[in-house]
Amino acid sequence: MKAISIVPGTSGVDFTDHPEPGIQSPHDVKVKVLQVGICGTDREEAMGGRADAPEGSQKLIIGHEMFGQVIETGEGVTTVQPGDYGVFTVRRGCNKGLACCDRNRSDMCFTGQYTERGIKGLHGFETEYVVDHEQYLVKVPVSIQSVGVLAEPMSVAIKAIEEAVGLQAARLPEVIKEDWLKDKQALVAGLGPIGILAAMALRLRGAKVWGLDIVDEKTKRPQLLKAIGGEYLDGRKIEVKDIDEKCGEVDFIFEAAGVAELGFQLIDVLGINGIYVMTGIPHGDRPTCMMGAELMKQIVLKNQIILGSVNASPHHFELGIRDLEKAKNLWGRLVDDIITTRLRYDEFEDAIMLRSDDDIKTVVEWNHIYRKSHKPIHG
Repeated sequence: MKAISIVPGTSGVDFTDHPEPGIQSPHDVKVKVLQVGICGTDREEAMGGRADAPEGSQKLIIGHEMFGQVIETGEGVTTVQPGDYGVFTVRRGCNKGLACCDRNRSDMCFTGQYTERGIKGLHGFETEYVVDHEQYLVKVPVSIQSVGVLAEPMSVAIKAIEEAVGLQAARLPEVIKEDWLKDKQALVAGLGPIGILAAMALRLRGAKVWGLDIVDEKTKRPQLLKAIGGEYLDGRKIEVKDIDEKCGEVDFIFEAAGVAELGFQLIDVLGINGIYVMTGIPHGDRPTCMMGAELMKQIVLKNQIILGSVNASPHHFELGIRDLEKAKNLWGRLVDDIITTRLRYDEFEDAIMLRSDDDIKTVVEWNHIYRKSHKPIHG
């Protein structure tokens, strides 16, 4: 079968042949890959960045944002059947007998010795067929098959939001968990796929959403944000220190920009009893200057929480898929418009290298042939 692979530590990607996987255990599920999303991690890997091949292999099949259809199951599988749509989660536990990994919460692995499909020690999903254990497959309803490939980035956004809301409910007795975000001021920094999906999830929960980026207001990301009821802040035209004057008291910050300097500057924007979740991973090792004493004083005196969040469990995938359903019911084609470019699997180099202010999510198609298409924003 065909696959897209890299040699970790070197630049470039290859279109290669790879043995087709088969059912090995009663709880295995074989899936025909239909679509794989491209993200910053894939581009970093293709440029020689962080990636580890499986033991005994020089190459790593990349891709971790997949969507596919079940074509075969082991005799012990009970949750899906051939014909169902679904997504496989990304991270696998360390097998060290610790509670998080043993309970399918490898996103919270204590040892750091986890593996990740398409990233660390396990082949990914940028190929024709994949096989994995039933516990890692999450069903996707037919009603949202057009955006099923967004399940992985949505799961990252949902985990971060759920963690933040849970912490607020635990420390503020008057908070009703399900309603904490209603009418709250939320700032999303970075309007890539995870940022846009976080904005949608926050709007579904009744938050007032401000989106911060450095692209022209007439480009697709700001236009999509405004179409779901958010407001755009152009980071080239407003100083971070002035954001709270524009937005008022900011209760929740969702960082998805992956820019270290901005990440620390945004602490200044956070309001009393506020919570700030970082999901971006900066590249490089350039030092960042900040007013450390002032930031520490603010965090303490304003009872603030700064939280890091990465990856997601099957539970968060399920929650994210529910939110995609709700978003499709509310905004229809706007959710599809997050996928701005669809390319055939043999155009993978274009998919990896594509960068533009109008690009949000590029998807590699393994089942249907699509030419490059940039879809309009639907109001």
